[in-house]
Amino acid sequence: MEWKGDDIDQDSVVGPETDESGEERAETKIAKIREELSSCRQEKQEYMDGWQRAKADYVNLLRRNEEAAKAAESSGKIKAIETLLPAFDALERAKEHGEVPEGFLAIAKQLESAFASLGLEEVGKVGEKFDPALHDALGQDAVDSAETDDTITTVLEKGWHINGSVIRPAKVRVGHFAS
Repeated sequence: MEWKGDDIDQDSVVGPETDESGEERAETKIAKIREELSSCRQEKQEYMDGWQRAKADYVNLLRRNEEAAKAAESSGKIKAIETLLPAFDALERAKEHGEVPEGFLAIAKQLESAFASLGLEEVGKVGEKFDPALHDALGQDAVDSAETDDTITTVLEKGWHINGSVIRPAKVRVGHFAS
């Protein structure tokens, strides 16, 4: 049997002109692997950046939801207090005139303690310095000294605030010192 070379693929035969040395093939493989590694690192960084953005968005969402829940709770408290204040004021006025039966005094005490537990605080007392953010001045009274100038002389209607938020300013008369 004579061999004619018909069954040999020409590409599988490497001649001296097309033969890369082993060192050149290794360098080519290393360059290709480095390129793939660089591509993988870039892809990994893109995934990491996306994950970090998603995590930051999630944390921000949780924070916004918590703030919204607190705001809704505060708004609900304020709405409830605004609804109950007229009844409480009526009881207070009746107490001042001595017209309140014993049972209503107990109700007034319950309302006072409920308001206190919600953080409601009274605004406007005689002798306080007038603050237009907390008080509505409905008139002036003459005072004898400069120290009592611009202070509250009479409280016409109590004011209320909760957590720094004024629910109703106090209606007051303010002292004025005329030199």
